[in-house]
Amino acid sequence: MTLLLDTHTFLWFWWADPKLSVRAMEVICEPANRKLISPASSWEVAIKVSRKKLELGAPYPGFIHMHMLRNNFELLPITDEHLAGLIDMPFHHKDPFDRMLIAQASYEGIPIVSADEQFDAYQIKRI
Repeated sequence: MTLLLDTHTFLWFWWADPKLSVRAMEVICEPANRKLISPASSWEVAIKVSRKKLELGAPYPGFIHMHMLRNNFELLPITDEHLAGLIDMPFHHKDPFDRMLIAQASYEGIPIVSADEQFDAYQIKRI
């Protein structure tokens, strides 16, 4: 199974945060599953670090790339098709980073691993 990880999900996984559900941990740890990270998540982390709303415990440069390599996560590039998905997307969720993740999950037909229940308003599967 291919999965798109929400920003908080991959951070919680990397930090072994107890907020990560058992089910999310299971699907992320399953070696047969392909785990994807969006550039929108990297952008969100960079903005939160710059605004002092997030402390990574390490310098931002290289942080995400290093953890992606260590955990065999892959980058899901943002395509024109993903961007086009934003045009008619209802505004159940207003966060621009989450809206991009929703558009990517929808276009790719893959579930998103997230604790954000607002994602359930869209035609995507949330784990």
